[in-house]
Amino acid sequence: MKLQQLRYIVEVMNHNLNVSSTAESLFTSQPGISKQVRMLEDELGIQIFGRTGKHLTHITAAGQEVIDIAQNVLEQVNAIKAVASEHNQPDCGKLNIATTHTQARYALPSIIKGFIQQYPKVSLHMHQGSPQQISEAAAKGRADFAIATEALHLYQDLIMLPCYHWNRSIIVPKDHPLAQVSKLAIADIADYPLVTYVHGFTGRSELDKAFAGAGKEPRIVFTATDADVIKTYVRMGIGIGVVASMAYNADEDKDLVAIPAHHLFDPSTTKIGFRRGTFLRTYMYDFIENFAPHLTKSKVEEAMRLKTHEEIEQLFAHQQLPTL
Repeated sequence: MKLQQLRYIVEVMNHNLNVSSTAESLFTSQPGISKQVRMLEDELGIQIFGRTGKHLTHITAAGQEVIDIAQNVLEQVNAIKAVASEHNQPDCGKLNIATTHTQARYALPSIIKGFIQQYPKVSLHMHQGSPQQISEAAAKGRADFAIATEALHLYQDLIMLPCYHWNRSIIVPKDHPLAQVSKLAIADIADYPLVTYVHGFTGRSELDKAFAGAGKEPRIVFTATDADVIKTYVRMGIGIGVVASMAYNADEDKDLVAIPAHHLFDPSTTKIGFRRGTFLRTYMYDFIENFAPHLTKSKVEEAMRLKTHEEIEQLFAHQQLPTL
């Protein structure tokens, strides 16, 4: 049994049993992967993958158990390498972050700038996507950190730590009737077409919940994953915008008015997460604390010792989080 064989079966699973795609991602040949998988199956005396002809069709029950263990083994191998790097080159390495456009555009720039100045030899990569893509990237090891707000049920395999609360604003052109209203009600904005986030992105669920609680139906005419796109369509007169308050910049958006809506919608909480069992390098602890100062190394380590999401929630139940 070889580590390479374990890596192959895990990657085949990650690529939905597509051996050709797996070979391309690993810069090797399809026959080479197939041969190594067969050799591992012969050694173990079980089938890891079911087949129809030459095509893999499913993961067998025994195969899933083997793959689960293989994932743990590979994670421990990576941890050993990380320990060595931490001692040999403590200020060198790489950091992959998976997040949404709103976090990447509005919450992270100053954090990223400070981190790069602090660790110029660490290569930092940011991957933007949907909550589903973010959770998969972190769970499958393609990202070290997931930073997300919405659909937190997707992150059950990760340790998720609360960073900050945020809320929404209604944005309208300066000549819009609502621009003169200081305190809006759901009934006020229900009269207008809405431009907001795609369902499943950036706290959209709180908007739907607030309208339902008021017995109203939001008249959503346009959705996007990007607040800058939403503001563009507000400027075109397509509708009024509902965006994260952090997405409004008084200097850049002088032609728009942002009306606070914290009294209309429950706040959302952004969290940062990583795979359980991950060996965090010093620069990783520093990134977390730079992003959320209350998440000190000792606090993160305390959370890592807990077994369930409920225990982690309880750990931070009385923590005063900042609000953006």
